[in-house]
Amino acid sequence: MLRGILISLLASLLFGYMYYFSTLLKPLSGTDIFGYRMLFTFPFVALSVIMFKQKQALAEHLKRIKKQPLFTLSYITCGALMGYQMWLFLWAPNNGSSLSVSFGYLLLPIVMVAAGRIFFKERISTLKFIAVLIAAIGVISNIILKGGLSWEAIVICVGYTAYFSMRKALKNIDLGAFCLEMISLLPVSVYFALQTDFATVQESNPNIWGLLVLLGLISGAALIAYVIASNMLPMNLLGLLGYVETILMVIISFLIGEEMDADSYPLFICLVLAMSLIIFEGVYKQRAKGTNHVV
Repeated sequence: MLRGILISLLASLLFGYMYYFSTLLKPLSGTDIFGYRMLFTFPFVALSVIMFKQKQALAEHLKRIKKQPLFTLSYITCGALMGYQMWLFLWAPNNGSSLSVSFGYLLLPIVMVAAGRIFFKERISTLKFIAVLIAAIGVISNIILKGGLSWEAIVICVGYTAYFSMRKALKNIDLGAFCLEMISLLPVSVYFALQTDFATVQESNPNIWGLLVLLGLISGAALIAYVIASNMLPMNLLGLLGYVETILMVIISFLIGEEMDADSYPLFICLVLAMSLIIFEGVYKQRAKGTNHVV
């Protein structure tokens, strides 16, 4: 258990550091960085399929596509949803939107809890229900004070919720499906990468090639660490540890010079309270399971 926790924390630290790392890749645009990240990360995804014995799962997806060719659209759609989120993650720190994206990641678990209840009829505990209400108060306050949530936060919440909901509904939740989603993004990634004027970029950032290779290594190592942790830990605990990345994103947003305006404080406080309730409930349940196991 401890080993799985440490590996999960390593994955969160690597993903969190990647949020900052994108600021070192200037003057590349978010689109440029996204293209190269996908190209350098895909070999690690393919390696993960082999390492974690997911070749059979991948083969089953390919058989499904052969029988139902239109099912290819599901992988392309999920790939597009995931790809846009990955692009936004890399674009935000260099465009003054890292706090807005961080808010989106703070709100995302609450939206997913609500979506699970509405679309999949999942039961939610009293604490989770209270957390959803608190988050809703924060969102309403933001609408009153600022006219609405930032588009970045909305894209994170709606996009990722749609992505995970679609994968769950279609039973495409394994690494084989993720590999096919990545493959669907490769043509777009190659196109974006080829648009980069590297002669101009290297004048401003002579180390850009080395940094891009390092980006791929960080992204790939984070992915493999997360998959290893997911195979060692209960899903509830894995989800709780994922908050480490979100907290790091908020901290990094402040470190790179972004500031929170006064009108955003009510939303931020509500989201932190809601997140704290979910973490408290998760920790309590994990301890209860541990006690019952000992008994």
